[in-house]
Amino acid sequence: MKVIFLWLAFLGTGAAFGQQFPFEFWHDGKLVLESGDTLTGSIKYDLQSDLVQFSRGGKLESFTARKMTYFEIFDQTSRRYRQFYSIPYQTSGAYKAPVIFELLAEGKMTLLCRESVEYRSYTNAFYTYGTSTRLVLVYQYFLLKEDGNIEIFEGKRNDLLRLMGPQADQVAKYMKANKLDLADRNEFVQIVTYYNSLFK
Repeated sequence: MKVIFLWLAFLGTGAAFGQQFPFEFWHDGKLVLESGDTLTGSIKYDLQSDLVQFSRGGKLESFTARKMTYFEIFDQTSRRYRQFYSIPYQTSGAYKAPVIFELLAEGKMTLLCRESVEYRSYTNAFYTYGTSTRLVLVYQYFLLKEDGNIEIFEGKRNDLLRLMGPQADQVAKYMKANKLDLADRNEFVQIVTYYNSLFK
């Protein structure tokens, strides 16, 4: 019975074959083009390629980050609205190119995100030896600064608190009281949202 329970728990983590990610689905939403036109229909996105597909009335169109400024979807997997913006970002050298970011929190500190899939290895829970490898969804976080520049955030709890200046102690107490961890995407957003609320 214990083995069966562990197996079901393992499947519940998303390790089962046929797992699908949010970017593999079509979502209801709207797309604002660089020209200013707004399109409403079904949207499928690919942040790794900075490409958005739009479908309506049997017509399929594709737009790069250069051709659009914003899109919003109702995510079928999480049952919530998500917002994405095309923002100039310095990927290499001094040259900036439009890149699609998801907006997670906006205010004194604006938190952005990009997602990708990577192969990760996991120790097999049922055997003494061996590991299993599967694709997992990985989030990379960015901070949009007040001067418009975007910086990648790869830090830990203390690195984030240092950026919060005089409000750091209050945020730290909030994190402790609510047992929040930056490793959890939703909790990371909750932390930044609370920090921004201190300036209202």
